[in-house]
Amino acid sequence: MSGSPPDPKPSAIPSYMLNGSNPLYAPGGTHERESLNSSIRFSLAPLIPIKFDFPVAESGHVDISETLAVRSPVAARGQSILNAQPRDPGDEGPLTLPATVSRPASPYILNPPIDFDGLSWPCPGTRQRLESTLEETENRLQKLAGAVQTILECVGEDPERDGLLGTPERYAKAMLFFSKGYEENVRDLVNGAVFHEDHDELVIVKHIDVFSLCEHHMVPFGGKMHIGYIPDRRVLGLSKLARLAEVFSRRLQLQERLTKQVALAISEVLNPRGVGVVMESAHLCMVMRGVQKVSSNTTTSCMLGCMRTCAKSREEFLTLLNRG
Repeated sequence: MSGSPPDPKPSAIPSYMLNGSNPLYAPGGTHERESLNSSIRFSLAPLIPIKFDFPVAESGHVDISETLAVRSPVAARGQSILNAQPRDPGDEGPLTLPATVSRPASPYILNPPIDFDGLSWPCPGTRQRLESTLEETENRLQKLAGAVQTILECVGEDPERDGLLGTPERYAKAMLFFSKGYEENVRDLVNGAVFHEDHDELVIVKHIDVFSLCEHHMVPFGGKMHIGYIPDRRVLGLSKLARLAEVFSRRLQLQERLTKQVALAISEVLNPRGVGVVMESAHLCMVMRGVQKVSSNTTTSCMLGCMRTCAKSREEFLTLLNRG
């Protein structure tokens, strides 16, 4: 037997969990980092749909054996599924084409979160409204008030009675306030509030009151928004997170889009390791009309960066949200 000491028994504890290291953000090898970066880039990049041009056989089934044009990795996976043989003869039947993309392309992932002049996803008339003169603003207000008066007449009311005399003008001013988020400049909003700080742990602001208008029925929905991000040596003033939620809520909105827009804007401003946004709200379009379910609530979320790719980071964020 040799006098040399036996090889040390390998530890069951990973090395990155020793000496006070953070287990949530374990340093990985080159392959792991490249995989993470590729996942983030793929999740944010526009996805190109497959263009199908299939001939129809005499049997009435679609023949895709030679006509499927693969445009993306998603399409390649779809091709292998479509060409696979049925597992059982009883599975034979008319072909149903799968979805061509995992997430549909929309202006909110194709366009940059913050435009060249600081606006975020402006509508066609946003700059015209923003740059209008006092006379043009007054004309817009009167035009909107006239439309409200027409609505009152159409529902059978008398716009000339005492209680409704000033209603068209009041509603016009209120609508311009409800939609003021279109013309607010995100760069001006966060200017001077981005600070360099050596912090790489979660930052969460919970229970931000949010009110908006449903774009389908133009009735209010409101609730709470919770925002969290993992900085990469840059942090944002806490009040600015609430102001970003206000900018995007003061528009005609969908809750799903509102959640995504806030997350993308924070990612654009700070370039953090990860962003998570969760919103819970009640929609009056489901309470006052339609199904009329008073106690129903809707929850949406958007995760970017390591919040999307790392289960531990996402779990930590969601666990802290549930701590009251």
